[in-house]
Amino acid sequence: MRTRKAGTALAAAVALAAVALPAAPAAADAPIEFATTVNGDAADVYAPAPGDIKADLPVALLLQGANVDKSNYAAYARAVAGYGFVVVVPNHQRVIFGQPGLYAEEAQAAWTVTWMKQEDARTGSPLKGKIDTGSLVLLGHSFGGAAGLTLTTGACVAPFCDTPTTKPAELKGGAFYGTNNLPPGGSVNPPVANTVPVALIQGTADGRATPAAAEGTYNAIQTPPKMLVSVTGANHYGITDTQAPAGALPDPSPQTVTQETSIKASARWSAMYLRTILGDVWSGVWLWGVGDAVDSSVTVQYVK
Repeated sequence: MRTRKAGTALAAAVALAAVALPAAPAAADAPIEFATTVNGDAADVYAPAPGDIKADLPVALLLQGANVDKSNYAAYARAVAGYGFVVVVPNHQRVIFGQPGLYAEEAQAAWTVTWMKQEDARTGSPLKGKIDTGSLVLLGHSFGGAAGLTLTTGACVAPFCDTPTTKPAELKGGAFYGTNNLPPGGSVNPPVANTVPVALIQGTADGRATPAAAEGTYNAIQTPPKMLVSVTGANHYGITDTQAPAGALPDPSPQTVTQETSIKASARWSAMYLRTILGDVWSGVWLWGVGDAVDSSVTVQYVK
């Protein structure tokens, strides 16, 4: 395991070598954004500007937090898309424990694989011929992150799975914010028998999904590579556009950094982790050897 606090002396040396925080390139034309449906669910799609697309783009499915409308993830989805992804953010309505609402489920991954293959072939699509139809990754927030984490094990577990589902062969990994597998009222994280790489992005001020629960989940993840990125001062809503998404339970713990700071840091580490597991060499150099030294907004643990 490697644990290193950002902002060490190594940061200065790296800075002298002109290594900086990776960011989305400045676009000469407007990024691609449009509305669609995924298995009947209304969804928003975010992708880089056409002039910035140099190769087929992997798809990142963002599984929403409980009762957090898809519109609340616009800034985060745009930021991740800028690193070279098609980000798909559905609103998935269903009933759990007798309560109707927006609740992500595991089956959305397979539905998104179907969507991305159809969209890549659809006449008139701004993404026609631009999607890597063999590569799906997951993003997730809170309840949605837990659904994604469960799917990485291939298990069908209530309330994240209504009927038995199969982990798509196209699924390559996931990066989940404010996510843990600690049972309600429990004190021990059960093992996470993941079959694809997993990263956890965790706000240090999260009062709903605590840093301790995330640490326990990280330790329970059985198969590396794995990573835990702690975003200093961020709370449970560090990746949403506002601190008070309508319909969602509030976080009693206030965030002590700006929303822009927490969104950018969370998107940066999610995207660079996912790019690395998809085989991008430069992203891997930054992720494993440089990132935690130059990014003062986070603390990083990993097993490579």
